[in-house]
Amino acid sequence: MSRDNSLWGEERIANELLVKLGIRVSPRTVRKYMRRNPGRGPRSDQRWRTFLRNHAADIVACDFCVAVTARFRVLYIFVIIEHALRRLLHWNVTSNPTAAWMLQQLREAIASDHPYRFLVHDRDSIFTQALDTSIANLRLRVLKTPHRSPKANSLCERLIGSGVGCILPFF
Repeated sequence: MSRDNSLWGEERIANELLVKLGIRVSPRTVRKYMRRNPGRGPRSDQRWRTFLRNHAADIVACDFCVAVTARFRVLYIFVIIEHALRRLLHWNVTSNPTAAWMLQQLREAIASDHPYRFLVHDRDSIFTQALDTSIANLRLRVLKTPHRSPKANSLCERLIGSGVGCILPFF
C-alpha cells in the first residue's frame, strides 16, 4: 500500500487495512514495515564543520570573557585566535569595552596585508552593525555564530574556558 500511495502515512494505511480488510494493525506496526525514504542525497551547501576545515587558514575568531579581580573589579578580556594554527593572535583587557575599542584591537592584531578572509564572532551586543561594517572595511567577511551555540566558535570558547586562569594572576 505504501508503494502504491506514496503520500499515505502509517495512520492512513492502518485505517485502510481496518476498513477494507478488517485487519486491526497499530500505526506503529505499519511504520515498522514501511519503506523508508533514502536521504535527499548530498547537500548542496557545506556544513559548518566542513567549512571550518576547508577554510581554516582564512579564519580568525574573536570573543570576550569576563574576569573578576581580587578587588571585585569586572574586567573584559578580548581574544583573537587564528583557526589554522590555533594560535592566539592578540588579547587585551578593558573595564569598558566599546565598539571603537574593539575595532582598534582588530586593527592592531590583523596586519593590512593579512591572508584572512573571515572573522567569526558571536552575537554579543557589542558587535554592532556599524562594527561589522568597519570589519568589512578591513577586508574580512563577518560570520556570526547562531544564538546559544558555543560550539560554532569552539576555539575561542575553549581558550577562554581554560586560558583565563593563566591570565588573571597578572592583574
